[in-house]
Amino acid sequence: MIKAFLNSFQILTPAEIEQFEKLLTIRHLKKGSFFISEGKYSKEVAFINSGILRSFFTPESGEEITYCITFPKALMAAYSALITGMPTMENIQVVADVELLIIQKHDIDRLQETSHNWVHFFKIIAEQQYLELEKRLFLFQKEKAKKRYIDLLENQPNYIQQIPLQFLASYLGITPRHLSRLRREIHL
Repeated sequence: MIKAFLNSFQILTPAEIEQFEKLLTIRHLKKGSFFISEGKYSKEVAFINSGILRSFFTPESGEEITYCITFPKALMAAYSALITGMPTMENIQVVADVELLIIQKHDIDRLQETSHNWVHFFKIIAEQQYLELEKRLFLFQKEKAKKRYIDLLENQPNYIQQIPLQFLASYLGITPRHLSRLRREIHL
C-alpha cells in the first residue's frame, strides 16, 4: 500500500521508494490508545495502513473537540509540532485498531539531503495538508452539518460506522443528538 501511495506522486525513483521502505517500522495500536498526546514532542510520521485516527484538543471547558479524522492510505503526524520542534497541543487517538508504518523525522531530514525528489515530495505533502485544512475550514464555515455528514458518507462509506457517535458529532460541530436525527433523516 505504501509503495502505491509513493508511486502515485510520480516523483520518486524505485530506488528512493525502496530506501524509504527500509526506514519504516510497523506499529500496531489498539482502539483508545494514542499515537501522540498533548505536551509530547512529535518526532515521527505515520502512514495509516489500516484503521482510523482522530485528532483532538481539549479547551478550558474540558470538552474534547475532534477536528480531524484520518483514514487508511494517508500520512499522519502532529505536523505543527513536527515542524516547530515544540510540544504538541493536540492528541492523536486510535478510533479503530490501526497498523501504522512509522518513519522518524531525522530519517525524513536525511532523505531530503540525499535528493531533490524528496524535497519536492515533502513539499507536496505539506501543500496537501494545508489544502485539506483549508477545505475543512471552509466546509465547516460554509456548509450545514447535514452536507458535511453527507460528504463524509460519500468519501469514507466503509469507515463511517466505526467512528463513535460523540467523536463524529464533535468533528461535524454538532451534538450527538443532532447527529442521530441527521442519520435517521438521511437513511430513511
